[in-house]
Amino acid sequence: MKNIAYYCQTFAELNVSNSRKRGNAKYKPILLLSVIDLIARGVITINEIPVSDELIQIFERYWNVIGSSSYKGGLHYPFFHLQNEGFWYLKFKPEFNGLQPKTINKLKEAVEYAYLDSELFNFLQDEFSRKELIDALVAAFFSDNKNNIETFLQINQTFQDDLVEIEKLIETGNLDINPRLRWKRAVIRNAFFRTAIIHIYDYRCAFCGLKVTKKANQNIVDGAHIKPFSQFYNSKINNGIALCKNHHWAFDRGWFAVDEQYKIIVSNDLEEVSPHAKPMKYFHGETILLPNTEQHFPELEALQWHRQNIFQA
Repeated sequence: MKNIAYYCQTFAELNVSNSRKRGNAKYKPILLLSVIDLIARGVITINEIPVSDELIQIFERYWNVIGSSSYKGGLHYPFFHLQNEGFWYLKFKPEFNGLQPKTINKLKEAVEYAYLDSELFNFLQDEFSRKELIDALVAAFFSDNKNNIETFLQINQTFQDDLVEIEKLIETGNLDINPRLRWKRAVIRNAFFRTAIIHIYDYRCAFCGLKVTKKANQNIVDGAHIKPFSQFYNSKINNGIALCKNHHWAFDRGWFAVDEQYKIIVSNDLEEVSPHAKPMKYFHGETILLPNTEQHFPELEALQWHRQNIFQA
């Protein structure tokens, strides 16, 4: 039985073309991110991945944001060559001539659909396993230097700019797009936001300072939105804060807030038994952990909105 760790490792070690001048050809990881996105949205519901207009469209949009300008994007290339990775298989049409399709139309003529290992497809139905697999791809292929967060920050900002532009075009009726492909729920965009946030906080919880990591793509800290994305569609860095699982949950429910001096305000009606850790109420008045660069600090207006709309004093 292949477990989630096996597939995370396999995703991180995809065989991709590479050159010193042009860098990695990110066809395979972008195709996988596109497929995962469509599974998360409920567009792909069974273990059959056709060369659909939806897949073509979302692959092209991801390529425009996170693909390499040194390479020309094309779905037909990774769709065919992922067969070599041991988890992606093709169901060919009877008339397939055995030659690699050189265009998307030729790919459609040759292939009925792709399908995954059944274990992998099952993992992709689960939100938490899906997140681990996405993080494995993001960590492995979308930062040339793991110590340099600028790559993640730029990609995250590009996603944000693209989101705003697409939503404006849709609202004005100038862009006809399948509603299921709109960015509002895009799990891939969230992965880049999360990765950027945890990088600028050095993988530490801004509330308690906890840092626990396991390999490059696994850690205990989340990139949390201060003003909910579902309401504001804001994935700018200043609308983010790094929090461990417990304190992310508590922040979202208003059990604590942060004031204009970046000091913690804890709700006064918590009843807590915490024999092996510092109780939340003892953090009241302490300054949160902040990024090294002031331009990445949480936005004071966002923190004020959270205090006024979420915090339960």
